[in-house]
Amino acid sequence: MKLNTIKPGSGSSKNRKRVGRGVGSGLGKTCGRGHKGQKSRAGGFHKVGFEGGQMPLQRRLPKRGFVVYRKKCVQEVKLSSLLSLEKDEFDPSTLYEFNLIKYINNPIKIIADSQICARAIKLKNLAVTRGVKNMIENSGGKIELTIEDVNGI
Repeated sequence: MKLNTIKPGSGSSKNRKRVGRGVGSGLGKTCGRGHKGQKSRAGGFHKVGFEGGQMPLQRRLPKRGFVVYRKKCVQEVKLSSLLSLEKDEFDPSTLYEFNLIKYINNPIKIIADSQICARAIKLKNLAVTRGVKNMIENSGGKIELTIEDVNGI
């Protein structure tokens, strides 16, 4: 094999377009650019998204980013703040009365911050962590959880 005999495989390379070489070539006269207009001229291309002066699509649509604007944040309440109150039964309305939560309709979750649960308390329609569940059940308390009321946790 010699370097001067090497050729590309058949069908792997095409001949370049030879424009403006008469009507018989199929690319004569307007050279495949159509008639008149900005795109037919040399250097006559515009930026991506340009719509001829009309307000472009990316500027017409509302800008909301990647944040879900209807998302409900989970409100966390510490177990020690429940134990500091003198009630034994807690539900979302009770927590709202004592200003432990800001919104009554957003999901609520009780989290642990101390190692012991001294007294038996009853939680209704509140989500809890695994540690809080163990603490309350060991102290003789009870947890009633309805999934419909605390969806999304």
